[in-house]
Amino acid sequence: MIVHHDSEHDCLTLQLGERFDFSIHRDFHEACLGTGGAARSYVIDLGEVTSMDSSALGMLLLLREHAGADRAEIRIVNAGTELRSTLRVAGFDKLFVLH
Repeated sequence: MIVHHDSEHDCLTLQLGERFDFSIHRDFHEACLGTGGAARSYVIDLGEVTSMDSSALGMLLLLREHAGADRAEIRIVNAGTELRSTLRVAGFDKLFVLH
């Protein structure tokens, strides 16, 4: 996982690796939630992700709560067809902006 914080725009970008599952829970948590206050916006880049499990969905929900729930600015980008379908079936297209 590559983490980049654009301090000018207060945007935290996470470029995830091949797997978005429980194995990265600690790193994801530290990157998003361990910094104290929430960033103004988040970008979750799924361009390299080939597999995602239910814990990934849980991590996204925790991030959404941390970022202000309905006021959260979280964009999920570069999701492949299968991942995009999974996110839609789970109703995440109503909670997050999918690009």
